[in-house]
Amino acid sequence: MNKYQVGDLVVYSNSGICRVTEIGLRPDLGDNPEQLYYTLTPLYRSEMIYTPVGGGVYMRPALGRKQVLDLIAQIPSIPELILENRSFKSSAETYQRALQSHDCRDLVQLIKTIYTKNQTAFRQKRNCSQIDQRYMTRAEDLLYGEFAAALDIPVDGVQQYISSAIGPMEPA
Repeated sequence: MNKYQVGDLVVYSNSGICRVTEIGLRPDLGDNPEQLYYTLTPLYRSEMIYTPVGGGVYMRPALGRKQVLDLIAQIPSIPELILENRSFKSSAETYQRALQSHDCRDLVQLIKTIYTKNQTAFRQKRNCSQIDQRYMTRAEDLLYGEFAAALDIPVDGVQQYISSAIGPMEPA
């Protein structure tokens, strides 16, 4: 039995929020002509993804509206990530773990952590690191995409929605 049905919204690996558009055989994609595949369409990019049903790539159901609203309400109390030391390598490893967890709460922690680091750099008249900016952009893309789908708003309106609901994102 398929875990997902046509029309379901899922978070697929690092591709973010996708809609299951088809479930069927794809003998052109593998050695097993009997293998069923999900056809996934990312909501905010133009591509098609084919992944085996029961395959080894991370996929989970997208959060629903209530789950997203509950998480938004918790944002002020969600702590930042703990960075063992401030080296770029250590930070990048911590950031990568947060992204690979595919957990929205971890993405919030990542965004809050980098936001705080950027605010500190700005006050000290320094530039933000490219690593921080790259991970911040990736975390925002993943988080805001899932939130936008659940709230039925444009992705570029998610940050304003969050700010209206809880005020500007500040460190916990």
